[in-house]
Amino acid sequence: MLIHIVSFKYKPDVGGATRTEHRVQLRALADIDGIVELKVGEDVVRSARSYDTGLVITFRDRAALDAYAKHPRHVPVAQLGVANCESIVAVDFEA
Repeated sequence: MLIHIVSFKYKPDVGGATRTEHRVQLRALADIDGIVELKVGEDVVRSARSYDTGLVITFRDRAALDAYAKHPRHVPVAQLGVANCESIVAVDFEA
């Protein structure tokens, strides 16, 4: 198994509707082949170091993550994140 964690910090001018739509689009990726589990959530702590949205995906293996990265349903959602975020960080590790 491979765990993929991504945190999104939206630009200050990105409104609530856009943030919610991004989360909805991320959740819709859960049925892509190779994904074992996908969770998306809005930060509830809101500390100075918090990011706005968290994504945790468990993949079957590294090949599934690699396929997901270029999957035609994932690419536009990733581009939406890039367009609306001032910072995106990720970590991937074997579990």
